[in-house]
Amino acid sequence: MTDRELVQRIIESDEAAFKELVEKHQLFVIRTCYALVHDREDAQDLAQEVFIEILKSAATFRGKAKLSSWIYRIAVNKSLNHLKKYRRRDTFLIFSFQDAGGKMQEEQILNHNEHSGGDVVMEEEELKEALHIAIDGLPVKQKIAFTLHKYEELPYSEIAEVMNVSLSSVESLIHRARLNLKKRLTYYYHSNRT
Repeated sequence: MTDRELVQRIIESDEAAFKELVEKHQLFVIRTCYALVHDREDAQDLAQEVFIEILKSAATFRGKAKLSSWIYRIAVNKSLNHLKKYRRRDTFLIFSFQDAGGKMQEEQILNHNEHSGGDVVMEEEELKEALHIAIDGLPVKQKIAFTLHKYEELPYSEIAEVMNVSLSSVESLIHRARLNLKKRLTYYYHSNRT
């Protein structure tokens, strides 16, 4: 069954078709929402909102984009609206994430294994939280492109479709996001080790 046929069955109130769509896309919708809001309960609630929105607006799906791209777009929009409404700020960490030079990659920081004592698990959790805060601090388009690429492993072409931008724009957004994250995380790493 094609995407268009599945959506048509949903428009016709076919519960089995809607259940099939949910089962097929539920995990990636939750992952996408979680990657943007960093809270499991919120991500699950947002996923429910995404599927309610799909049910309500199925008739607007024209089939120009892939069904998965259309669903990603709804998930991203719901997540961004949630963040605008319930913006959480950690003043200390945001204040600490001012631009600073440095060459360390964010992956190197997250995988850093030299510890001078203390709880390794706690330090890794702190670094994950620092990464989430750094990603939250990115400009919106950089955040979306980086999240869809890094967490959902979407190819640049599909990200371009989801975001309705050119392929070169996606490349540029992800490159700038990486540079911004590198600066912020390097500063965080060094300020917490001195």
